[in-house]
Amino acid sequence: MGNETLDQKCVNVIRGLVMDTVRAANSGHPGGAMSSADFAYVLFSEFLNTDPDDARWFNRDRFVLSAGHESALLYALLQLTGRIGMDDLRAFRQLGSLTPGHPERDLTPGVEATTGPLGQGFAMSVGLAAAEAHLAAKLGADVLDHFTYVLASDGDLQEPIALGAASLAGLWGLGKLIVFYDSNKIQLAGPTKRADCCDYKKAFEAFCWQVIEVDGHDRGAIRKAIQTARLDASRPTLIIGHTVMAKGSATREGDHGTHGEPLPPEEIAATKTKMGLPADQFFFAPDDVVAQMRARHDGQRENTRLWRENLKARLADKDFAAYWNMATGPRGKLSLDWPSFEAGTKPATRQAWGKCLDHIAPKLPVLVGGSADLDPSNQTAKFRDAYGVFGAGAFGNRCLAFGVREFPMAAIMNGLALHGGPIPFGATFLTFSDYCRNAIRMSSLQKLPVLYVFTHDSFHLGEDGPTHQPVEHMASLRLIPGVLDFRPADAGETALCLDIALHEEERPSCLFLTRQGLPVLDPATYPGVKDGARRGGYVLADCEGEPELLLLASGSEVSLALEAMALLPGKKIRLVNVVCQALFDEQSEDYKKAVLPPAVTRRASLEAGRTDCWYKYLGCDGLAMGLNHFGESAPAGQLAKKYGFTAEDVARRIRERFF
Repeated sequence: MGNETLDQKCVNVIRGLVMDTVRAANSGHPGGAMSSADFAYVLFSEFLNTDPDDARWFNRDRFVLSAGHESALLYALLQLTGRIGMDDLRAFRQLGSLTPGHPERDLTPGVEATTGPLGQGFAMSVGLAAAEAHLAAKLGADVLDHFTYVLASDGDLQEPIALGAASLAGLWGLGKLIVFYDSNKIQLAGPTKRADCCDYKKAFEAFCWQVIEVDGHDRGAIRKAIQTARLDASRPTLIIGHTVMAKGSATREGDHGTHGEPLPPEEIAATKTKMGLPADQFFFAPDDVVAQMRARHDGQRENTRLWRENLKARLADKDFAAYWNMATGPRGKLSLDWPSFEAGTKPATRQAWGKCLDHIAPKLPVLVGGSADLDPSNQTAKFRDAYGVFGAGAFGNRCLAFGVREFPMAAIMNGLALHGGPIPFGATFLTFSDYCRNAIRMSSLQKLPVLYVFTHDSFHLGEDGPTHQPVEHMASLRLIPGVLDFRPADAGETALCLDIALHEEERPSCLFLTRQGLPVLDPATYPGVKDGARRGGYVLADCEGEPELLLLASGSEVSLALEAMALLPGKKIRLVNVVCQALFDEQSEDYKKAVLPPAVTRRASLEAGRTDCWYKYLGCDGLAMGLNHFGESAPAGQLAKKYGFTAEDVARRIRERFF
C-alpha cells in the first residue's frame, strides 16, 4: 500500500510533465496520457520488473504502450525512472530527439515496441507473451518468468486486429499477459458512443479472458486488479479502467479536444495550481517524486544479479547452452544446411519451401510459426504434425495455429521477434498479404527479421479466380522500405532465399512462391543459380559478346524466359534473374552496370504481376510484360494463353518490339 499523499503528488507531477512536454512541442496528445496516469504510475512504481542499468535485460517485464499517441506519458515515466533525461522531454517531437511523436523501439531506451497504428501494439503484445511462454517451457521458469503489460485505448479495441489477437491470446491461455484498457470513452472525433456499442467485458470473457473492472483513478483498486491478474496463470487479463479524459485538468476534463491538441498555457497554469504544483515552473520533477519512482532500483539490481548468476550456472549444461546461444545469438552466425533438388524435376516453389521447412526445423529449434488456416496449401502441415500446436499446456510446441487472421498473425510475429528468442514465420496466399501489409511495414520500421511466406503468387492459381489471384501485391510490398522481396526461379533457389532470410539480422523477408511446378535449373548449365540470389539479381543465361537485348525475369517467368529465348535463335540475349529487387538495388554501381550494361538500351522484363516496378531497370522505352489487370476463373493453362504468358507469345512480343 503506497503513501497516498506522495502517490497523488507523483501522479500530478506525471500529468504536469505530460502537459509541458506536449505544450513545448505545440503538438501531441495530452488528454489520454492524463487519464492513464494513475495506472501507469502504479505499474511503474510498484510492479514493473526491469534492470535499471540495462533496458534490454532478457527477463524484464515488457510494457507496450499500444495507445502510442500517449507517448508523452511513457516518456515522462522513462525520465522519472532514469532512462532518458529532462532535455529529452523538452525535445519532444523534434528532429533527432529520443522522444518522437510515437514510441520507436530501436530509438528510446525502455520502449519495447514501435506503436501508433492502433491495435497493433495490443497484437504485438500477444506475440511477446507467447514468446515468454514458449521460452519458459524450453528454458525453465528460473530463466524466463516475466509479464507483458499493455496500456490500450478505446481506439485500440476498435481496430479489429486487437480482437483477433485477443481471441488467440485467450485460446492459448497466456496468463502473463495483462492489458489495462483506459476506457475514457473519448476519441479524437468525439465520444466513443458515436462509433461503438461493444460491451468489451462480455466480449473478452467470451475470448476466455479474465476481466476486471475498476475506477481507473482509484490506485488502490488498480493495485488490487494487477495483483489479481498476476495470480491467474491460465488466462490473460483485461483490466477495464473507467477513466476521465484529461483527468485533473482545471476546466477540460472529458473534453475530446484534449485528445490531440496541447492544452492552452492558461489551462496548464490553472491545472498545476489545482494540483498543487508550481504554476510558473516547467518540467517540474521534485526530488521526492524521483526518489519514489526509483525506490525499487536497488532491489531490482539485486534481482538481476541473482538471475545472471543462475544463468551462468545453467549454461554449464550443453543442451541448455546450445538452445540459449541459438535463441539469443546473432542470426548471421547460424549454421544451416538445405535439401538438394534434382535437376529436371518440376516441384512448385511452395513445395520446395515445405521440403526446406521439414529439413531445417529439427536443426533450428527456435523456428516457430504457422499458417493462416492454409497449412496444406502453404506446406506447413508436416511442421504442425511434427512439432505440435502451441497453446495452454503445450507452450513448448512450435506451430502457431493462427486461423483466418492474417493481420493478427503478422503483428503477433512482430511481437515474437521483438521479444527475442524465437525466429517467427507465417504463411498465407500472396493475395492476402494486403491483410498483413501494415504489420509488414511495422516489421521493417522496427528492424525485425520476420519471415513472411506467400504462396500462390500469380494468376496460375487458376480456377479460384481474381479474388485469389494476386496482381499488384508484389509491387505493393516492394514499395515498403527495407523489405526483402524474394521470388525464386526454382526449388534450389527457394532454399537459397530461405538461407539469406534466416541469416538476416534486421530486415523482414517476403517469399513469393508458386503453386505450379517449375523446372529445377541445373547448376552445371546455369552456374549463377548456386549463389546469385545473394546479390539480388544476376546473369543466368548469356550470349557470346555484347548482348543485343537484356531480358529480366523473376520466379516462374525465368523458365518461361528461357523457353522464349530458345524460339529466338541467332538473337544475342542476356537473361537476368532478378530474385530480389531490394538486394539488387543495393549492390555497387559497378556490379549493376556489369549485369545491366548501360549501353544496351533494348530491354524487356517478364513477371506475372504489375509492371510498374520494372521500369527503373528498363527505362521509358523498355518492354514490360506483366499483368496490369485482374485475372479470371479458369484453368491456369488457359489463362497463360489468354494473357500472353507462353513462350511463343513472349518470343513474338520481343521480336515485334526489338527485332
